[in-house]
Amino acid sequence: MTNSKIIDTEVFTELQGNTGADFVIELVDTFLDEAPQLLAQMRSARAAGEADNFRRAAHSLKSNGSTFGALAFAAQARSLELSQLAQVEEGALAALEQQFQQAAARLRELCHG
Repeated sequence: MTNSKIIDTEVFTELQGNTGADFVIELVDTFLDEAPQLLAQMRSARAAGEADNFRRAAHSLKSNGSTFGALAFAAQARSLELSQLAQVEEGALAALEQQFQQAAARLRELCHG
C-alpha cells in the first residue's frame, strides 16, 4: 500500500488546520502509545469471550484511525467492531495490527519527518 493510501493526507491536513500542527503531534503520539494496548485488549477480550471489551477497543481504534485519515485501518477496525466475536479469526486481528504498523509509520513520518 502506498503512503498516500495508508493515510488520507487531505483528512490529516484538515485536522492540522482545525486544531494546529503541534496539537496534532500530541494526539498522534498519544494514539501511537495507546493503540498497541487497545490491540492487546482486543486479543485478550477475544480469548476470554468478552464481546463488549472487544467492541469497545475496536471502536476506539476505528475512531482514532478515522480522525487521522488512516481510513483502511479504521475500516478494518469497524468491521471487527461489528463482527460477532465468535466469528473473529486470528488472521483478522493480525491484519489489523499490520495496518496499524503501516499507519503508525506514516503518521510518525508526517509528524516528525
